[in-house]
Amino acid sequence: MPDVGSAENAQETFRRAVEALHSPLIRPEITVREIPSPQRLAPHSAAVSAEVSVHGEEIAWGRLIVLYDPEGTRDWPGPFRVVCQANSELESEIATDPLLGPVAWSWLTDALGAHGAAHHALSGTVTRATTEGFGAKAHEGATTELEMRASWTPESEDLSGHMSAWLALLASASGLPPLDVTDIARQRSRP
Repeated sequence: MPDVGSAENAQETFRRAVEALHSPLIRPEITVREIPSPQRLAPHSAAVSAEVSVHGEEIAWGRLIVLYDPEGTRDWPGPFRVVCQANSELESEIATDPLLGPVAWSWLTDALGAHGAAHHALSGTVTRATTEGFGAKAHEGATTELEMRASWTPESEDLSGHMSAWLALLASASGLPPLDVTDIARQRSRP
């Protein structure tokens, strides 16, 4: 017979952990919304998506998924696993830089450190893809996109630093200046 108290404790632990996904945002360029979470990856899951927009144009987007398995039946080194994705369009000159992958990966590792998101078992990929139009789409020109996928195990159930790190990753991927730096080009373009 299942232990109802344990199930209720697990549900409460998960509820407290995902409260961080609803924390107030610190950047007006980023919009976060809840999305359906994958149901087969863990007994408990929650997900959000985010878009980074500047002057009405979407320049980066991503997803953050929190998985929780209180019984430890998954292959993770802890009950929680955070999975994220970040995508952004790139200028063609930047896309060919051989250091793009390591630099993009450092955006994530630096953000995790800066936001106190203690973790272990970090893994992921950085992919760059170029899309070219042909035929009726030939006039659209080529675009290049960066995609990062990563996952890690948080060292506590307080996920606020992990949420902040993911938002910082999106800000870096979209080329937003740090919050304490004024973007002179944007200041000049204001009426």
